[in-house]
Amino acid sequence: MTGFPALPLLPDQPLPDPQKTALLLDLDGTLIDIAAAPDKVVVPGSLPADLLAARWAVGHALAVVTGRPIAQVDALLPGMPYAVAGEHGSASRHAPDETPVRATLPMAPRAWLDAAERLVQAHPGALLERKHHGFVLHYRAAPDAGPALERALMALLARSPGFVLLPALMAWEIRPHGADKGTAVAALMRRAPFSGRIPIFIGDDVTDEDGMRASRALGGLGLRVDEAFGTPQAVRDWIAGLAHPAATEG
Repeated sequence: MTGFPALPLLPDQPLPDPQKTALLLDLDGTLIDIAAAPDKVVVPGSLPADLLAARWAVGHALAVVTGRPIAQVDALLPGMPYAVAGEHGSASRHAPDETPVRATLPMAPRAWLDAAERLVQAHPGALLERKHHGFVLHYRAAPDAGPALERALMALLARSPGFVLLPALMAWEIRPHGADKGTAVAALMRRAPFSGRIPIFIGDDVTDEDGMRASRALGGLGLRVDEAFGTPQAVRDWIAGLAHPAATEG
């Protein structure tokens, strides 16, 4: 069995046998390039087939662990991952034929969503992305709005210890405590076909660091795109090398 290709920026990093490995992959900024808005992303044409072949190479132990809802992962990558952890672990589907399960977590108050709408109106170019338990304010198209949005969201959280404000790439996300990508990784690794394998978690953002830490705590690797690969394209090339070793060796 051909092993993993070398990591582009960490070529001397030892990697486990794919047949003993579980791949846990972030989506935006890792598998696909960041876009101006979440609904503007483009899935490269070869990625679905490469992911499916990589899934076979690791004995189906391939999951997408993302801040997106599971339904969006299904729309972007239908049938590619074996398991999906969405909304930073607050919703998970551990196998293709299972019903997603949702953690019992508080919902962001309606007044916060109303305030977020007003913030978007006050900062042209900012974008509100609603999630089941919280929301994200994107400011990629309004870069100067970042500090003002942070201050406003921190004020909302001042008397609500059950929620946390997280920085992302040109975005601020409010979500409840109690679920994150680390808890998602731990839960996935307790179930077949992931259990007993060495996890490799790959992510690009602050919200991925919990997943990286959890993977390392389980004896695996937690890799940042910028440190180990450089770009999402390099991640995709690495996955293609796992999926089609003969092509890359030739």
